[in-house]
Amino acid sequence: MSKYKVFEDEIAHLKANQTYREIPIVQSPNEAIITINHREMINLSSNNYLGFANHPRLKQAAKAAIDTYGVGAGAVKTIAGHMQLHQQLEEELAKFKQEEAVMLFQSGFNCNAGVISAITDAEDLILSDQLNHASIIDGVRLSRAQKKVYRHNDMDHLKELLEEHRHNHRQCLIITDGVFSMDGDLARLPEIVALAQTYNALVYVDDAHGSGVLGQSGRGTVDHFNLSGQVDFTIGTLSKALGVVGGYVATKQIVKDYLSFKARPLLFSTMLPPAVAASLLEALTMLQESTAYTDKLWENANYFKAQAQALGFDIGHSETPITPIFVYDEAKTIAFSKALLDDGVFISPIVFPTVPKGQARLRVMISAVHEKEHLDKALTMLVKHAQALNIIKS
Repeated sequence: MSKYKVFEDEIAHLKANQTYREIPIVQSPNEAIITINHREMINLSSNNYLGFANHPRLKQAAKAAIDTYGVGAGAVKTIAGHMQLHQQLEEELAKFKQEEAVMLFQSGFNCNAGVISAITDAEDLILSDQLNHASIIDGVRLSRAQKKVYRHNDMDHLKELLEEHRHNHRQCLIITDGVFSMDGDLARLPEIVALAQTYNALVYVDDAHGSGVLGQSGRGTVDHFNLSGQVDFTIGTLSKALGVVGGYVATKQIVKDYLSFKARPLLFSTMLPPAVAASLLEALTMLQESTAYTDKLWENANYFKAQAQALGFDIGHSETPITPIFVYDEAKTIAFSKALLDDGVFISPIVFPTVPKGQARLRVMISAVHEKEHLDKALTMLVKHAQALNIIKS
């Protein structure tokens, strides 16, 4: 028997159920039109919300940083990897998020894994939304805290759990996504903050898909709800709307100081390259210079969502540019995505285990770099193949 039989059997199972998919190879910058496997197609699968991933200003900033600082940080943050550019970026992010302090991490995933496990232990309680991101789930697993999951955005259930369990624990941490990445809906942050104040709990918001998208100048979901200073931990990524890579937590200075001793990704993994920090500083400058990028993003998103609904697609309860097109059947979702790809439209299928079984969908990601002609062509192809697969009526 092959020592790899477990893996071989699982891959065979995926192929038999028509849910196996190849990872696409991208041969171009991430733009509205992308080259995959040597074919140009409309890109509706990217988190590059504002088009910053290939923006000339960010590229120039990165090149200048390489000339000055080199290509790598050369060490972990806490030894010799914290460069002047990193310090500037943390300071500018703190001002942008209107918080006391920001701590940089190598990615949003690392940030969730590192922060949650550092700030909770066996004496504590974590209350986590049912649809929170995988990085939150893994961060909770790494902590030694007791965990309870509340039904998605169900504030009555959250209150019940607080009433029943809060008094048994030293600290209580309520964790939620700001924008839920698979459905595009928003957390009920005002109610969560109010409950946290009533029950003396901490609030932790992963705003990966809200930063650069919601709020004034893209400050995020917390700003969108006018709650700046009332959320204890705001997590953001620097790889989505800001177009590069990295993660951060916006919090109090005392928490930042604490994390520099306790967050394992900072202690055991090299810091972000200087070119990354420089290009992110430029992205923050651009966001605060003009609302043109966020305005165009929302113009495109609102147009696409209205057209998709009018054509009979089920887009759920999305409140953001993330637009799910529910198919529910996993094999049919894979087939739908493949047919679109063959016709020059790249929309990634989202199936189990990314979402629960029976909740398969295409996830359309709108950006500021799309033109109306791109969206119209994509909608035409969506209708064509959805009708052929009996997803919508002819």
